[in-house]
Amino acid sequence: MSKIKEELQKRILVLDGAMGTMLQQYNFSEEDFRGERFKDYPSPLKGNNDLLSITQPKAIAEIHAKYFEAGADIVETNTFSGTTIAMADYDMEDLVYELNFESAKIAREVADKFTKENPEKPRFVAGSIGPTNRTASLSPDVNRPEYRAITFNELRVAYKQQVEALIDGGVDMLLVETIFDTLNAKAALFAIEEVKEERHIDIPIMVSGTITDASGRTLSGQTVEAFLTSISHIPLLSVGFNCALGAQQLQPYLQRLSDETEFFTSAHPNAGLPNAFGEYDETPEQMQGYIEAYLKDNLINIIGGCCGTSPEHIKAIAEVAQKYEPRKLVVGV
Repeated sequence: MSKIKEELQKRILVLDGAMGTMLQQYNFSEEDFRGERFKDYPSPLKGNNDLLSITQPKAIAEIHAKYFEAGADIVETNTFSGTTIAMADYDMEDLVYELNFESAKIAREVADKFTKENPEKPRFVAGSIGPTNRTASLSPDVNRPEYRAITFNELRVAYKQQVEALIDGGVDMLLVETIFDTLNAKAALFAIEEVKEERHIDIPIMVSGTITDASGRTLSGQTVEAFLTSISHIPLLSVGFNCALGAQQLQPYLQRLSDETEFFTSAHPNAGLPNAFGEYDETPEQMQGYIEAYLKDNLINIIGGCCGTSPEHIKAIAEVAQKYEPRKLVVGV
């Protein structure tokens, strides 16, 4: 815990950009996703990006290295969908431990290589814990508002398996991210606390929510302040927002977050809002300008990119982040 906190007091740390955006450039086919090991697997596997940590580990390591070369201090493991709940789409629930462990191991090896080359700039690995494709607070069926597709306990069990594998694989911290339903996040946080207690360890936790639209609320209806209150009972390393909005649209919500929390703050916005084809058009220079506004207002301790961002975006963000002091923590806000 002390090493990452030490670095956060010295400077603004840079998180990596999108994994999916980078993987698209490889144009992997169904056969590439399957590799030799899964060549006869009964379900279609194309699109299961987490599986590439097993079938195309070189590509995953290359992407981590590109982000570190661009100036990132922290890379996220390729485990956004690494739960039995999300892997059920591919009938790969049994592979969850291995997927998370291997993803963490790949990122750890790349991070250690970069730290060894430049010990003055230590590199870190964040275990990415996504929201799953189910929501515990809302019904997926408008005709049955009382119905839930998942329970808190099912989420807790799934997250616990993911957390154990990420820790075994060597992550420095855990990042519960892209939170659209705070009840899902609370299940993840509960699972993390269980693992910490059972193993007698302490591991830094980053939490990153998602403001879904101009109403300034999460999908499950919480304002910035309500979201913060819901998760602040746990000692977190950082709290922030990612995805859904571009850097410009996210700023007012980060301002409110920064004013209210005594944790470090983070942001990894999209490269603008998606166009009609679902693509992201914001250039590294445009994004750099919007993020500089955060830095001028002293809102941020950890900054990176989400959907549509590339090493070029991270390079531009890292360049501007060097010029500013990190946000100072206000205890007892």
